[in-house]
Amino acid sequence: MTKFSKMTARAWAGTSAIALASVCASAASAVELDLMISVNGNQGVVLQDMVDRYKSVAPDVNINLNIVGYNIIRENLELQLAAGTGPDLGFVTDLGGLNPYYLDLAPYVDEAYWEAQYGAFLPWYRAGKDAGIFGWHAEVTVTGPYANLTMFDEAGVEIPAPGSTWDDWAVATQAVMDELGLYAGMVMDRSGHRFAGPAMSYGAQYYDESDKLVVDQGFIDFAQRMVDWHASGLMPADIWPATAGEKYANGNEMFFGEDVPFYMSGSWNMSNVHENVGDNFDWAVVPVPCGPAGCGIMPGGSGLVAFEQTEHPEEVAAFINWMAETENASEWYTRTFQIPAHAALQEQGLDYASAGAGEAVSDGLNTFAVMLARAAVETPQAFKAQGDPRTGILFGATVSFVSQAMAGELTLDEAIEKVIAEVAAKTGE
Repeated sequence: MTKFSKMTARAWAGTSAIALASVCASAASAVELDLMISVNGNQGVVLQDMVDRYKSVAPDVNINLNIVGYNIIRENLELQLAAGTGPDLGFVTDLGGLNPYYLDLAPYVDEAYWEAQYGAFLPWYRAGKDAGIFGWHAEVTVTGPYANLTMFDEAGVEIPAPGSTWDDWAVATQAVMDELGLYAGMVMDRSGHRFAGPAMSYGAQYYDESDKLVVDQGFIDFAQRMVDWHASGLMPADIWPATAGEKYANGNEMFFGEDVPFYMSGSWNMSNVHENVGDNFDWAVVPVPCGPAGCGIMPGGSGLVAFEQTEHPEEVAAFINWMAETENASEWYTRTFQIPAHAALQEQGLDYASAGAGEAVSDGLNTFAVMLARAAVETPQAFKAQGDPRTGILFGATVSFVSQAMAGELTLDEAIEKVIAEVAAKTGE
């Protein structure tokens, strides 16, 4: 080997060592963030697309998605956070209840922009605090029903008109059930949140004059209907009575499989219904049934929050802020078929058809928006309840004990007594 070639080899080796050291240093300096999310439909796919694109903004930030069942977030996330083993950020639905674990984003974002575009929803995350930005509202949800139009048509039963009562819908779905020999007529997600809107239709206030949680006659009246519908077989035993404790269960598979013509769920399920029903049958979002006190729904949704235990507060805040920017928020809401929480996007509207939404999706989202506006006037306690961390206690007790009355393990009076006792014990009221 010549002298020149030896020197060249040494120089190459030295250069390679420097380059390798640089790559290793870059890898070592990369920030790893864990994001927990449960999905209905395509949210996981859309979020992964956006996370991948975020690399062009923050190349040294790696965001790892942990897609879990909803029960994990509902039942286990708080335990993880309390133990200091939770993720850096996540999508949550217990917006106020998890506030003690949130990172305040205010020091890292443009507060004026957030107040202008998301100000209507920021109080839900504050849990009574006067200030702070604790999460980006990733979807405005509205509880409400889906109907299998094909089943109603085949049975020769008219879809009840807007403003019809829960009793009207019970009669109509019983007729469809009987005519087609169906397993059940109506199914509702096993959720105290899903129960609350209809209960408010029957006069349930959820609060007394001193702002304490209350179980009143309106609550009892709707609970009695739920018990009766399960006893008659109009509602299936598979969802509420068959599940223990406060566990959540949904009726998706029963609706997708054409076991029932009516499914009380909500707007967050739109993408899921769109994808799973396909061309199997015609469906629509129908106006929520009413009671003597109005046509109650529960507003809500999920939000992307950062947790205070993170070792990378600036990085998690930057990602959430990026998701909340107008263009990115528009993409998220449009592609996942969500009602936007962003004020300017609400005003201009979204082109859901560009994301593959059919007429049923576009019409359904408009129907949910009308329900939301009506409930704001008729049952304003729903909006208060959504931002109150105490309501999770009442929702959980509703599921636990009213389910036992449906199963015949308790009388309804006994179940109501247990709901009241549980709320008092856990709230101290």
